[in-house]
Amino acid sequence: MKIALLAGTQSGCGKTTIMLALLQCLKKHNLHITSFKAGPDFLDPLWHQMVTGRTSYSLDTRMVGLDQSRQQINKQHKHVDLALIEGVMGLFDGRSGVGLDGSSADLAKGLQCPVILVVNAKGMSGSIVPLVSGYCDYAEKMGVTISGVIANHVGSAHHAELLTQFLLDYDMPPLLAWMEKEVPALSERHLGLVMPDEIDIPDFSDVFHVDKSALLAAFSDWAEELQPAKVVTNQLLGKKIAIAKDRACCFIYPANTDWLTDQGAEILYFSVLAGDDVPKDADAVWLPGGYPELYAKQLSDSKSWASLEQFIQIGKPVLAECGGSMLLGKELIDHDSISWPMAGILPFHSRMQKKLASLGYREDVSGIRGHEFHYSVRESTEELQSCFQCLRGDKGIRYKNLRASYIHWYFASAPEVVVSWLSPNIN
Repeated sequence: MKIALLAGTQSGCGKTTIMLALLQCLKKHNLHITSFKAGPDFLDPLWHQMVTGRTSYSLDTRMVGLDQSRQQINKQHKHVDLALIEGVMGLFDGRSGVGLDGSSADLAKGLQCPVILVVNAKGMSGSIVPLVSGYCDYAEKMGVTISGVIANHVGSAHHAELLTQFLLDYDMPPLLAWMEKEVPALSERHLGLVMPDEIDIPDFSDVFHVDKSALLAAFSDWAEELQPAKVVTNQLLGKKIAIAKDRACCFIYPANTDWLTDQGAEILYFSVLAGDDVPKDADAVWLPGGYPELYAKQLSDSKSWASLEQFIQIGKPVLAECGGSMLLGKELIDHDSISWPMAGILPFHSRMQKKLASLGYREDVSGIRGHEFHYSVRESTEELQSCFQCLRGDKGIRYKNLRASYIHWYFASAPEVVVSWLSPNIN
C-alpha cells in the first residue's frame, strides 16, 4: 500500500474539494483506495465514504494519538492500493504553535508519509515558487517531505502550464494536478459541509486535470506494520449499548462503535426523531451530537423522552455529547429565537447563536480525550450544579449515572474510563 497526506496552505484553499476529486479520479483508474481525515471531523469522512465506499477514520497526534493512528492505517493496508489522508486547516496549524500536536505536519512526521500541498493559485503565477519554497523549507526542518503540489482555482490550461514550468525551473515539487476555477460548490452550514446524503456529490472529472504518473509517484510505501496493540477486550461483554442515530444525532466516530464491539458490547440503535423508546433491554445509552437545532420542531414532539427519563432516573448509565446533551434540557432556542421544548430532564436551556461558542481539543481529568465544536450555549437555571470537571472547556453535567457535556469523546483514548461510564457497576 502507498500513502500520502493531502494538506492545504490554509483553511479555505479547497482541500476537501480536491480530496473528493482525487478520490474520484483514483477510483476511476480502478485503484483500491481508502481515506482518512486528520483531526476530529465528522462530516468530511462521510463525504469520503460516499466516494470510496469505505469507512473513513479520523487520525491525529492529539485526540487519536500517533500509535492508534498507525493502527487504523495498518487495519487497511492489506486491502487497498492507496491510502490518502485529508489534512486539517493549514499544514502547520494545530492545537498550538507551528506544526505541533494536532497539526497535519505533525501527523505526517509521525507517520513518515509525504505531503501533497494544495495551493489556491487564483491570480498567481511566479509567486507560487516562494510560497511553495517556504512550506518546503519549514517542512524539511521538521523531517517532512512535500512530494507534489496541486493548484486550485486555475484560470486556464495556459495558467497551469506557467505554474508547472515555474515549479520545475526552481526545483520545487512538481505540479501533480490542477482544478479549474469554475467548479461545483460543496454546500455548507454552520458546522461545516452538509451531510453528503442530502445532495448529489459533484462529478469533478471534467474540471480536474491530473498527471497520473506524477501523482502516483508522490505517494510512498507504507512500510510500517506494527504488531497489534495489546488492548483489553470484552470489558463490556454481554452489555447492550443503545445509540441514538438519526439526522439529529449523527456525529459518531466510527472508531467509537468499533471500540464498543471490540469490548464485546452489542449495539442497539434507536431514533429520537422517530420517537422511539429506549430499547427495553439496553444497559446503557449513548446520545451522540448532531443537528438537533435543524429538527427542533420534530424533536419537541418526540415520544422518546418518557422512556429516556425513566432510564436515567433508575440510575442506568447515559453518555450525552454536545447535541445529544441539548436534547435533555428544558428547551432549545433556535437561530430564529423560537423556543422548542425538549426532554426537560435537566434544568437548562440551549440557545443557538450565530457566532462560534467553542472549538478545540479537550481532555478530562480522567485522561479521556475529545473535541468541542458548537454554536449553542447552555443557559443554566439555579437548580443546575456542575460537578463533571474537565481540564479545559465545558464542565458538563453529572446526574446519577448520566454524563452530559459539549465534548465528543474518543473512547479508545481511555478505555477503562469509558467502561466505567457505560458499566458503572463493574469493579
